[in-house]
Amino acid sequence: MMILTGKTLLSAVRPPFPYGTEFVQQFLFALRLCWFPLTISTIAFGYGAPGLQAGNFLVIFGAIDRLGGFFVLATVREFAPFVTAIILAGVGGTAITADLGARKIREELDALQVLGVDPIKNLVVPRFLALMIVTGLFNIYALIFGIFGGVLATLTFEAPLGPFFATLLNNASTTDLWGSVVKTTLFGAIIAIVSCYKGMT
Repeated sequence: MMILTGKTLLSAVRPPFPYGTEFVQQFLFALRLCWFPLTISTIAFGYGAPGLQAGNFLVIFGAIDRLGGFFVLATVREFAPFVTAIILAGVGGTAITADLGARKIREELDALQVLGVDPIKNLVVPRFLALMIVTGLFNIYALIFGIFGGVLATLTFEAPLGPFFATLLNNASTTDLWGSVVKTTLFGAIIAIVSCYKGMT
């Protein structure tokens, strides 16, 4: 797997770059495949664990207005990257593994090598880049819907939304947001490499 990782990274930065069309197709395929499961999951996770459970705890101390600050810790730093990675691995990763596995069984990978076409540059690299970028973009999407779950939880406790957003924005920083996106993008790279490796072997 480490060898495949090295070859993929080298092929991604070394010209020529013949995988443009394949990259766009894989990017759009991952978007179509994952947006709905991710929406449902992030709303459920945002409403459930950090929303209702933290809300029940904060209500005891009369501090339900602090729920937004808790969401920075729970959703931005932990739940959004975690849920995004799980959905992309379960939906997008399995699709990549199945596709490359079918090509392996039909001996398409061997045929490409016989024709002088590098299967890593033409098949693995576009899937690697597409899944990595989609995972990073979907993290922003997950943050939005995770916070929407927090809004639903706040309304469930009949609390005003003003303090929720005030504590959320006061405790959130650009470092938290960028760190969340970078972490999720790295998750996407790992998922893509593992999926491609399993499909090709």
